[in-house]
Amino acid sequence: MTDLSDITTALISGDGDKVCRLVQKALDQGAPAADILNTGLIAGMDIVGEKMQSGDMFIPEVLMSAKTMNTAVEILKPFLSAEDMSSAGHIVIGTVKGDLHDIGKNLVSMMVESAGFKVTDLGVDVSPEAFVKAVQENKADIVALSALLTTTMPMMQQTIHALVESGLRDKVKIIIGGAPVNQEFADRIGADGYASDAGSASRLAKQLQG
Repeated sequence: MTDLSDITTALISGDGDKVCRLVQKALDQGAPAADILNTGLIAGMDIVGEKMQSGDMFIPEVLMSAKTMNTAVEILKPFLSAEDMSSAGHIVIGTVKGDLHDIGKNLVSMMVESAGFKVTDLGVDVSPEAFVKAVQENKADIVALSALLTTTMPMMQQTIHALVESGLRDKVKIIIGGAPVNQEFADRIGADGYASDAGSASRLAKQLQG
């Protein structure tokens, strides 16, 4: 069996050229594409998420690793079956209405996608109705709400209320994040979880789907 630990190590360091060379080499040696994806790449991004949460990696480094992951997955795609690519779940993500911040949201999108989730990113200034529509159309498993302003935090609660009114609340898990948000607020508005950063958001999403 091909040792995939070098791929994991290179991914964590964000060495895109090396990761792509190693992925191609593993394919040439007959390693199953699904093994390379899961054991080499996704495992590496799990470690990146842990390092980000512990403060051992910072946003620019995490972005490099996530972009490297996306490039490597493109190499693997022709060799992956639909079953191999079946996602860990479908996440609808967006920054709530009235808020135009997207850096944190974009990083969460990249991390959960790297963890095997299919992601529908609605962007910024997303109304409760738009979240409801996206959940319906995509049969989403998780809704991720971001707010970076204290003035837009109430819109998270309004979005959850809209999901309740539409009859979808019991069909999705809701996670929230953003600088002014905390676990106490998540509990108060009826969210299923809170994540302080992209790494913990990825891990929380996996836990909720587990």
